[in-house]
Amino acid sequence: MDRPLPLRAVPALVVLLVLGLLAGPTPAHAATLLSQGRPVTASSSEGAGTPASAAVDGDPGTRWASTWSDPQWLQVDLGASADISQVTLNWESAYATAYEIQVSDNAASWQTVYSTTTATGGVQNLAVTGHGRYVRLYGTHRVGGYGYSLWEFQVSGTPGTSTPGGPGVTKVTGSQGNWQLSVDGQPWIVKGLTWGPPVSEASARMPELHSIGVNTVRTWGTDGSSQPLFDAAAANGIKVVAGFWLQPGGGPGSGGCVDYTTDTNYKNTMLGEIQKWVNTYKGNAGVLMWNVGNESILGMQNCYSGTLLEQNRIAYARFVDQAAQAIHAIDANHPVTSTDAWTGAWPYYKAYTPNLDLYSVNSYAQVCQVKQDWINGGYTKPYIITETGPAGEWEVPNDVNGVPTEPTDQQKRDGYTNAWNCILAHPGVALGATLFHYGTEGDFGGVWFNITTGNEKRLAWYAVRKLYSGQTGGNTPPVISSMNLSRTTDVPAGGTFTVTANVSDPDGDPIAYTMGYNSKYINNAAGLIPAQFTGTGTFTVTAPKDLGVWKIYLYARDGHGNVGIETRSLRVVAPPVPGTNLARGAATTASTYQADGPGAPYPPQAATDGNLATRWASAWADPQWVQVDLGSRQAFNHVQLVWESAFGKAYEIQVSDDGTNWRSVYATTTGDGGADDLAISATARYVRMNATQRGTAYGYSLYEFGVYRS
Repeated sequence: MDRPLPLRAVPALVVLLVLGLLAGPTPAHAATLLSQGRPVTASSSEGAGTPASAAVDGDPGTRWASTWSDPQWLQVDLGASADISQVTLNWESAYATAYEIQVSDNAASWQTVYSTTTATGGVQNLAVTGHGRYVRLYGTHRVGGYGYSLWEFQVSGTPGTSTPGGPGVTKVTGSQGNWQLSVDGQPWIVKGLTWGPPVSEASARMPELHSIGVNTVRTWGTDGSSQPLFDAAAANGIKVVAGFWLQPGGGPGSGGCVDYTTDTNYKNTMLGEIQKWVNTYKGNAGVLMWNVGNESILGMQNCYSGTLLEQNRIAYARFVDQAAQAIHAIDANHPVTSTDAWTGAWPYYKAYTPNLDLYSVNSYAQVCQVKQDWINGGYTKPYIITETGPAGEWEVPNDVNGVPTEPTDQQKRDGYTNAWNCILAHPGVALGATLFHYGTEGDFGGVWFNITTGNEKRLAWYAVRKLYSGQTGGNTPPVISSMNLSRTTDVPAGGTFTVTANVSDPDGDPIAYTMGYNSKYINNAAGLIPAQFTGTGTFTVTAPKDLGVWKIYLYARDGHGNVGIETRSLRVVAPPVPGTNLARGAATTASTYQADGPGAPYPPQAATDGNLATRWASAWADPQWVQVDLGSRQAFNHVQLVWESAFGKAYEIQVSDDGTNWRSVYATTTGDGGADDLAISATARYVRMNATQRGTAYGYSLYEFGVYRS
């Protein structure tokens, strides 16, 4: 029989029971940290150095900081629904006194699991009870005048089971005039942007798009580099309209012309590429649909005309149908569309591409006409708009200098709103849009179309956020309500002119200014170069030296990652020279001149005809010269050389009384083009520009060679 325990053992037994070291009920498992490294979004970020991702990176030395307004939020996607038991907030000094912790299964409907109006900052460990995939801090009142700032936002609990990876299923359902796009059985209105940054930046940028309500991005090409984009999109609840380039596409990468009536090799090659990448990515959760071609039916007018043009358009439409059939055979879970630049392409699709699931079109100033075009065409398939926004340079009137008048920031903002409203006005047929453009370039096109030019938010960014998510408020960009130039058609090269602008900041932030020039209408350059100026509000600006029509851009920044940009054109001309031009109309000869080629001939007498629209151009070799016969010995005190872009880097001005024996009166080895005004006093019958080193790979070219006596 069992022996009774000695009395002296009882205290030890009590200790063991208290410490829980004897067998008993299994203790609960410690909560698992679920949030670290997960996709995270926020209502705003104070700057590039304080992104939302810093709050879940596990590094207590990095932080998220919002803009300086209420309310603000930060939310993390746990990847699957979980039982939430604890939230830890590690506040920087800019903390919330009033906030809620909310959970959701869909990032749309939220349940509050914790609320306070008396928080004191520091590290707050909150015991909560909730269930969801998304967890959000929603702040409504800040301490001090700054925003909200968290070193770490940690969510702990019992992890759920992740949804198995897979393609998702996108379908076009419904009947005539009552269609719907669905993803995994749920309605999906395409609230999209076209995608511009490198795919390597997708994981960093997709949270921003998700935070402003974007659910779709559009690409023009799909290949082996596309996976990071698809993966990052899927991780943030975003889908991709995955494009395939076909010649002659409407943008970069189009590659030229192909004859679809005869070039079987090209068609077979492209069909193989399309099948290859559909097979590769059909199982990726980031894919929404496939888009075959971009603006090719319209673009063929740049390759063909007449009967051959019509035959190629038909052959192209038939090839797109062949591609659609091939995609459907591989992937039954994603629809197929095709984009063109005008609804005039849709009759070809209607007649020759029956296997498309829906149509697509790029339309800017005419986007509100698409609905009526669809009705008039008697079409039996829905559509999406794959590019739209403010009017493009091909759609606006020219200004006084003959270049397209760029819309203002306010007009661009309103262009997106107008386009979206017209798309919503065709319910059951228009299934959404990918607005143009989420790009970061700061060049000519980047200023015209990017909502984040140079990684700075424009008024258009806030317009898209409001359209897609309903969010308003926060710190917004400066507004340039007017911009005027003191001279627009006759700005002397290298001289100064005045820019006056009315600029205000809605938040009262101090404004910093920069300016830049673009020479697209001179040499087709896309980039901007800095402009020298002084002043604020009224600016004294130094003009470029090169002649022709430039665009000047005024940037107004608020220090919070926002920018307002306004632009005007100006024509730079040679500075006027007082006195009589002795060379004008005089006999002129040259070592060589271009007799053939585009715009030729370029004879030497064009340099002394007094017309800045004509020019002399030499052969592409050194040395070269051009000389003028003044008819008799003449005294002069000024020489002006007005260069075309092919200028002389090293040259001399020489004079002669007999056209044979020359003496130098000026020399340089540092010429930089534009207008060279040379104070030269001499008396001679012949004056010659003798060039020995070109400034470009071309020859030498002068609009004017003037010899003046004041």
